[in-house]
Amino acid sequence: MLDVSKISQLQTSALPPVHLWSPPFCGDMDLIIKANGDWIHEGSKIKREKMVTLFSRILWFENNEYFLVTPSEKVRIQVEDAPFLITQWRFLENEWCESEQGHIIEFTSLTHDVVQLGVDCDIWMAPAPSNTAQKKGASQNTSSEERPYLSMRYGMKAMLHRNVFYDLTKYLEPVSNEQGEGLGLVSAGKSYLLIDEASLNCDE
Repeated sequence: MLDVSKISQLQTSALPPVHLWSPPFCGDMDLIIKANGDWIHEGSKIKREKMVTLFSRILWFENNEYFLVTPSEKVRIQVEDAPFLITQWRFLENEWCESEQGHIIEFTSLTHDVVQLGVDCDIWMAPAPSNTAQKKGASQNTSSEERPYLSMRYGMKAMLHRNVFYDLTKYLEPVSNEQGEGLGLVSAGKSYLLIDEASLNCDE
């Protein structure tokens, strides 16, 4: 079991240098991050928002597995889909006016991570995992449903909440890049194809 006292003094607004830590593996923790953003420990939802945010700050991704790490401990957890959930977005109006790269889209996660599309994250569509959690040695079968994801720190990803993505679809525009042609988003001068032309033709 992870010694929570070792992370309770961390500032929730700062990211600890987990990439510099090399703690020994201490086993599995009965913790799963659900696709809806809930953190379930031993069958019960963690209701303390501050605790969830603290845990999210010490997430580590390695060999397709997720861990919580402190300077002296490393425990494996399970993730149903993505460990982060994007619940808010906005255009940065000031940057839109001042940046030569055009407008910038900013995303905020349930655990208060803030990223800017085209600056420190990218967006893509991918099939949702059909397995209930990513486990070592488990098959990575996928369903046909595609979901929008953002890149996050240390090779992790965030899933956009359904309401966020639906809102963003109002601002889809024609894009053409190395991925192909269709509809997508443009932020900080970078274009992201989200619905390819073939899919658009199928819907007609």
